[in-house]
Amino acid sequence: MLNEPRRRAYLTAMQVVSWLPRTELPFAAPSRPELLAPIAPMMDEPAPAVQAQAPRAPERESPAAMATPVARTVERPKIDIPRPSSTPKPAPKPVQEEDAAPVVKAPATPPPRFALQLLRAGNCLLLVELVTGEPFQSRDPSYLLLKDMLRAAGLPDSPQIIGEPVRWPLLVRGQMDQGPDAARDFVQGFLYARVEEQPCVCLWLIGLPALRFAAEADAEAYNRELQVDGLGLAWALPGLELLMDEPQRKAEAWRAMRQLMGRWKTENE
Repeated sequence: MLNEPRRRAYLTAMQVVSWLPRTELPFAAPSRPELLAPIAPMMDEPAPAVQAQAPRAPERESPAAMATPVARTVERPKIDIPRPSSTPKPAPKPVQEEDAAPVVKAPATPPPRFALQLLRAGNCLLLVELVTGEPFQSRDPSYLLLKDMLRAAGLPDSPQIIGEPVRWPLLVRGQMDQGPDAARDFVQGFLYARVEEQPCVCLWLIGLPALRFAAEADAEAYNRELQVDGLGLAWALPGLELLMDEPQRKAEAWRAMRQLMGRWKTENE
C-alpha cells in the first residue's frame, strides 16, 4: 500500500491533476466535500459568429492596476527666441571647402637717398658722396680735404666737375621703380657713358653710396682695389666727412694710396 506523499508523487508524474478514489484508501487524507458533488452535464455552446474587426477601444485599466502617480520635477528645455534687432545682420559668408591661401605682399622697400658728384683729376675719375646734397664750394672743408688728397696722390688739385650731381630718387612722385636695383643701374649706366667718352686709369669711389651703387660693395671694401665690369680698376675710400670725423682713417687711406699711386703716375709720364 502507498502512503499519501508517494501516491501524490505518482499522480504528478502521470500529469493527473484531480482524481477521486472509488474506495477509501488507507493512510489517505480525508476527501473534501466539494469534490464529491455531482458534476453538471456540459452543454454544447454555439460557435461565435466571425465579425469584422473593429478598432478596439483602449482598455481602461482597473483601479487596482492603476498606480498612484508620483510627482516628478521635469526640467523644461530653455528655448532662445530670436528677437528682432534694429540693424540687419549681414548675410553669412558661404563656407568654402578650401580657402585660398592669403597672398602676403612683400613690404615695399623705400628708395635710397643720396647725392653723388663726378669729377676728373688727370687720368682718374672721382665719384664723391655729397653729404649735404649740394655741389662743392671752394671753401668747404670736405672739398679742401679732397684737394689735399689729390696733391698727395700726384694729381691736379683742381678737379674738373662733370655735369650735375646725381641725386636719388629722381622723382618725388610717379610710378617708376626707384628702389636700390634701379638706383644701381642708373649710377652704373651714368659711369659707363662717361668712361666711353673719355677712359680713365682708376675710378675713385669716395663714400658708401658710391661703393654700393657703382661697385655693389660695402664698407668692408674701404681702402681696397675693386674690379668693376665695364669700369676697370676702382679704389674704395671712406666718405670725406668720415675722414674728417675719424682722423685715423686718413693714415689707412694714405697707406693704400702709396700702393696704387704707380698706376696713374705711370700713365701721366
